[in-house]
Amino acid sequence: MSVLVVGSVGIDDVKTAEESHKDLLGGSASYAAVAASFFSPVNLVGVVGSDFPDQYRKLYQAKGIDITGLEIAEGLTFRWSGEYEVDMNNRNTVSIALNVFEKFEPKVPESYRKSEIVLLANIAPALQSMVLDQMDKPRFVIADTMDLWINIAKPDLLKLIKRVDMLILNDSEAKLLTGVTNTVVAGHEIQKMGPRYVAIKKGEHGCLLFGPDQLFAIPAFPLTRVPDPTGAGDCFAGGLAGYCAQQKTIDFQVLKEAVLRGTIVASYNVEAFSLKRLESLTLVEIHSRHEQYKSLTTI
Repeated sequence: MSVLVVGSVGIDDVKTAEESHKDLLGGSASYAAVAASFFSPVNLVGVVGSDFPDQYRKLYQAKGIDITGLEIAEGLTFRWSGEYEVDMNNRNTVSIALNVFEKFEPKVPESYRKSEIVLLANIAPALQSMVLDQMDKPRFVIADTMDLWINIAKPDLLKLIKRVDMLILNDSEAKLLTGVTNTVVAGHEIQKMGPRYVAIKKGEHGCLLFGPDQLFAIPAFPLTRVPDPTGAGDCFAGGLAGYCAQQKTIDFQVLKEAVLRGTIVASYNVEAFSLKRLESLTLVEIHSRHEQYKSLTTI
């Protein structure tokens, strides 16, 4: 089954304590779509400007991603510039230029509207709802969000999460959304807001998955070096969604496996800047790290 991924597509400048790179492919939809493509066909909806490099369109196509829904608008592509501190948990946004993304209203092509798995990558909740209004009864809807939308668009977000099957956010965002300081309690409180399942990301400390009267904790894959953590959360969501699209049914057991696949793909993504590591990544490597992970976490 195909996955519909809707989100931002952009060009990034990223600086860390060790390296600096410009004009990288970025955006929540880019990372999520490429991650999902390892498991299932992907349909991408987003917007870019006339300056969007052709090499990045070819990258999507090389991964089998359908870009019929990638709108090319007159103007410049969304741009983001960020700088990481030595502790890469701390990131500073240097500049943002929304450009054509400022007026983005997602238009889902007719051929995408029967997509069974929908991943609403990290964009304004009003736009995420606009996508759902155009869909034909998807089997499973996943939404990602962030602190910005909790702070400036909470009413829209609360309306959205009543319509989704799963919400993904990080631990600080879960606490911000609920006003609860305990992550486990926050997860249960979010379930009361609508979604049957909640995944709370904890960065290098892994993820908590909440289901109906169920809880699953998974650590991150241990790495000795992380050149660029940009897009890790989006890759986690994309890998999760792509795995779900392979399954006949989606229940808590399937989502546990999906969370693991998302964790593994995200662990590869951070090994290089932008999507450069995922460009060469193979299913054989994913399977190999999956086996490593099981040996690391089995008593």
